[in-house]
Amino acid sequence: MKVLIVSDSHRDNVNIERVLKKVKPVDMLIHCGDAEGAEGYIQQIAGCPIYVVAGNNDFFSRLQKELVFDVDKYKVFLTHGHYYYVSMGTERLVEEAKLRGVDIVMYGHTHKPLIDIRDDIVIINPGSISYPRQEGRKPTYIIMETDEYGDAHYTLNYVTDK
Repeated sequence: MKVLIVSDSHRDNVNIERVLKKVKPVDMLIHCGDAEGAEGYIQQIAGCPIYVVAGNNDFFSRLQKELVFDVDKYKVFLTHGHYYYVSMGTERLVEEAKLRGVDIVMYGHTHKPLIDIRDDIVIINPGSISYPRQEGRKPTYIIMETDEYGDAHYTLNYVTDK
């Protein structure tokens, strides 16, 4: 299974279009919030199931604040992260993930990419696909792929013009 993970596009979908063109086909697209009303358009261009949560800038959105779902053998907790104060660290988010009994927690909000493993929980932030804040300020996304044994592998990627 091939999963595209993005976040914080803030209604600027040029890079999502560019990345989809580059990495398709994907089996699933996960957006960690702040799509700002573009989730219908993203669903349309993705051509696969998508999971999207509301971010702190998704005003008046009917999107769920959090979702729990399966990706192959993994239980995933998806949130934008602002309710867990992720700008100050991931400790509260990891504690919530433990309480929920998940394998993977995905979040956004900070606009800074992260792939980390703590207490047997994979913590993923794809960074911002449109407005990055990490050093170098290059838009990022993550590809999660499961191999023939069902084991997940993650790659952090940078959006390029090619």
